[in-house]
Amino acid sequence: MMDLYSSDLAEVPFTRLCGGNQQNEDGESCVLIAPIPGVIDAYALRDSKNPEAGTLCFTGEELRAAGLSTL
Repeated sequence: MMDLYSSDLAEVPFTRLCGGNQQNEDGESCVLIAPIPGVIDAYALRDSKNPEAGTLCFTGEELRAAGLSTL
């Protein structure tokens, strides 16, 4: 099994995905997402409002199972 957290993400460009939480006064909820370099069908996610809080890594299969079908 590949360690998704071993990749260097410092130079990886993240893309904003937004949707949901539109009733909140802060507006839509958004995440930042980027493919993990060197790993097929794996992605890194960050909070768009606080990207320094950390990064979570998932396989594409895990994200699709959670409802992110835009991958």
